[in-house]
Amino acid sequence: MKKYTKFGLLAAAFLVSLSGFSQNRQLDNFRSPDKTGINVFEAPKDSVSTFDGIKVRVGGSSTLQFQAINHENSGAVALIEIGDNFNLATANLDLDVALAKGVRMHLRTYLSSRHHPEPYVKGGYLQVDNLDFISPGFLENTMKYVTVKVGHMENNYGDAHFRRTDNAQAMHNPFVGNLIMDAFTTEVGGEVYFRKNGFIGMFGLSNGKLNQAVTNPDATGASILAKLGYDGQINEDLRLRLTGSMYSTNKSGRVYLYSADRAGSRYYLVMEDTEASATSNFRSGRYNPGFNNEITAFMINPFVKYKGLEFFGTIETASGRSNGETEDRKATQLAGELIYRFGNNENYYLGARYNTVTSDDPSGSEVTIDRFQLGGGVFLTKNILAKIEYVNQQYDGFDTTSIFNEGQFKGLLLEAVISF
Repeated sequence: MKKYTKFGLLAAAFLVSLSGFSQNRQLDNFRSPDKTGINVFEAPKDSVSTFDGIKVRVGGSSTLQFQAINHENSGAVALIEIGDNFNLATANLDLDVALAKGVRMHLRTYLSSRHHPEPYVKGGYLQVDNLDFISPGFLENTMKYVTVKVGHMENNYGDAHFRRTDNAQAMHNPFVGNLIMDAFTTEVGGEVYFRKNGFIGMFGLSNGKLNQAVTNPDATGASILAKLGYDGQINEDLRLRLTGSMYSTNKSGRVYLYSADRAGSRYYLVMEDTEASATSNFRSGRYNPGFNNEITAFMINPFVKYKGLEFFGTIETASGRSNGETEDRKATQLAGELIYRFGNNENYYLGARYNTVTSDDPSGSEVTIDRFQLGGGVFLTKNILAKIEYVNQQYDGFDTTSIFNEGQFKGLLLEAVISF
């Protein structure tokens, strides 16, 4: 006990000393973790620098849900009994450091998550928007439009990952749950961005590994990422964004694109058997098409905001195969969400999302999963959000021996979010 107390006091002292670097928490080219970061996708690009020395921004998030969901199936496999209660509170710790003019570091640690009650590092990166640290004025005209990111980081595939819940960081998600096929992975790599007059292009490479190791050097190859799109404020009331993204790898010991979220799903223990636990069965309610060896995935995301009304869509197709398979299988995901924000500074919102997945399942069946979410929220301050969601998810086409045969879950969730 003394050891943990000592560790806690040292950690607290460390954080207090870091916060003493500056009272100004705003950083250059930075997406704010609070309400002001909503509908921000890639971190903004601004050639004007406010750097006047190393600045450390200590931030974090804490989130808690109350779950009242029922589930059922055909009875071929018995489901675990679940009731109405609170889930494990989740927490993040963020360190963002301005290291030089136009150079910033980000590091996120999950202090508590569904899969890991103990702290562990999600990942981090170095973002470079200016090269004056090499030589004053070096490639100045080029760097007005170019950003470089390098690290063991969340890869920029699609736009949906900018609106998803990342463990305790749930401020930017208008709903409680993420998409059924939740595209998210952290790999070692680099991304180069070019942005000018609203147009955006990105090309990236990663090593295709979630768990880093030097073993089995011939088992994996590079993954390729790309994004092309436009994001513009057409007038005072109307904003349009449309992007297309690609992620591809043709040799991997295991593709984690739809299973890499180690924090876990918000729908605890739904459609799980009687031996399940919240930590081991942490992907409840999601679907992984099982392209374990190779995959090529494309995602198109339209976003339209007119005054307080906004629409965000996802059109995604993925094909690939697992070890031992000789032919590609395919999975398709569609999602559309309509949000209306109103009140003072849009402090209130109501929204609905429909999400469907059709896939050639590894079992050999063609399966369909449909989800409807209806929700709303209120910002008590720019750092505090309270949400409510009704969810109804249906499973169709699964074999009679599957736990998902004639399966469904539905019910209510309440979520409180603090992010700063």
